[in-house]
Amino acid sequence: MTVEVSVVLPAYNEEATIGDTIAVTLDTLDSFLPEGSFEVLVAEDGCDDRTPEIAAGIAGQDRRVRHVHSDERLGRGGALVRAFRLAAGETLVYFDTDLATDMRHLEELVESVRVEGYDVVTGSRWMPGEVADRPARRGVPSQGFNTLVRTFLGSELRDHQCGFKAFDRTALFDLLEDVKDEHWFWDTEVLVRAQRSGYRVREFPVRWEPKGDTKVDLVRDVLGMGSQILRCWWEFSVQPRATRRVTLGAGSLLVVLAVLLMTQYLDFGAVLDRMAAADPVYIAVAAAVYVVSWPLRGARYRDILAELGYHERVGFLTGAVFISQTGNLVFPARAGDAVRAYVVKARRGIPYPSGFASLAVERVFDLLTITTLAGVVLLGLAGAGLADPSGLDALPASYRESGRAALYVAGVVGVLAVTAVSLILTTARSEGSAVRGMVGRLSSDSYADYVADVVERFVGDVQRVAGDRGAFARIGASSVAIWTLDVVTALLVFAAFDVALSPVVLVAVGFFAVSVGNLAKVLPLSPGGIGLYEGAFTLIVVALTPVGFPVALGAAIVDHAVKNVVTVVGGVASTLLFNVSLTTAVEESRDVEGEVPETD
Repeated sequence: MTVEVSVVLPAYNEEATIGDTIAVTLDTLDSFLPEGSFEVLVAEDGCDDRTPEIAAGIAGQDRRVRHVHSDERLGRGGALVRAFRLAAGETLVYFDTDLATDMRHLEELVESVRVEGYDVVTGSRWMPGEVADRPARRGVPSQGFNTLVRTFLGSELRDHQCGFKAFDRTALFDLLEDVKDEHWFWDTEVLVRAQRSGYRVREFPVRWEPKGDTKVDLVRDVLGMGSQILRCWWEFSVQPRATRRVTLGAGSLLVVLAVLLMTQYLDFGAVLDRMAAADPVYIAVAAAVYVVSWPLRGARYRDILAELGYHERVGFLTGAVFISQTGNLVFPARAGDAVRAYVVKARRGIPYPSGFASLAVERVFDLLTITTLAGVVLLGLAGAGLADPSGLDALPASYRESGRAALYVAGVVGVLAVTAVSLILTTARSEGSAVRGMVGRLSSDSYADYVADVVERFVGDVQRVAGDRGAFARIGASSVAIWTLDVVTALLVFAAFDVALSPVVLVAVGFFAVSVGNLAKVLPLSPGGIGLYEGAFTLIVVALTPVGFPVALGAAIVDHAVKNVVTVVGGVASTLLFNVSLTTAVEESRDVEGEVPETD
């Protein structure tokens, strides 16, 4: 007889109960299904006890039982999917092996799909008439979780995690094409997607009694499932609306709103007057200095690629950097970063994994350099008590206090950034095992291994460069030179405004303001960080010096404008020279960015 119903028992270290569970399951199925019309699959999920031996022994004696073995943990959802794919029935069922749900409900569960034609059926511990008597430490988190799912994901069900479900085979495998979780959240995601896809879903009350200790870690796994709720909410509610046009418009709107708010506190006419009075000679010299930094960027990129096994000329790589940075000015969310991977792939055949890896390594050096420069100046200013013989002590008390607050906040950010990168480098030297351990302690959901793989791959790329002391020194030195020239450009722009500051204060505050401004640009809120850089730069200057808002903002705008003009001119020239379309590059790089395999 053809198998119509396949029951999967997810088992992890169930040696004490698996034999009885299989026996009860077979007896219950035999009570309402024709002989030979059902099978039981034990989805053994990387157990380290005697569960595999017991399941294999029973399967060897009873042809209605099949043992699906896994040498490694797949997660509850992963083990279920693997067994379902091997199952023969058109009605697919699973329930927890502790038999917490009264087995008298099994016939109703199976027949709801097999006879009544429902696509998805689930038992519920929270429907009127059969509310489970659960301990508070398990009941409260369960109720809270289900409330969050209903609120954020629009589900109409009361209980998403009850381990007592049945599916129509065609419907389930159609849903699984989009289901991403492989652990505890798997149940919830299947139910939510089934409702959103219009499948017939039934929830009915079941008598349920907790047995033994739960395998759910109420801290680690609840946090993990919480992150999955946010992930699904983003995918269902935000991502479809977050088109390039919308993100560009939102980022631009933020900048406009910021400017409008600023008009309430300063006279923009005064800002424009100050900008008009700036010395054009200094501005021209500033632009020339900034141009000099670009071949250094190309040379640094050459050294990074060389460590990854690719050797290219500085001229071409400088053009590639120009194009990607121009892309960041045109497109929001730093989409231009990925353009560089497209350019080196399309014009030099460098694989996408290496292109993205080289970009990640470059960002590490940028982060270290910027925070180090800011940190050194911070320590110097703090050691001097935010004072200087030029008269910084004469600042109003409010300026001194706001200056100290700004320095302390930026100092904490810098320390955290350097600490994070240091941990990454340390983890790389331990071949990534520490990353997987730390991620595992925080969460065991399906994204834990994914995150660990991504981080391990990233730190491996960093390690390739960090492992060569000569390359590390060259790339580090070129990074310092690049960002020093960036600061010198800003100082020359300041000089164009004829600010009355001593060289010591000008250099110190200039380094700090430029560093913090560039850190602010890391937030992908507007194309090229326009508005973010100026805001951070201005606040630092006003907080630490007697320079007023009109001059500080005018200098910030001109400084950023000079740098952006140089970038755009170089980017346009490079796109013409290499015959590259920015729009095509962004679209192509987006298609592959999320599918990049591990580097060789």
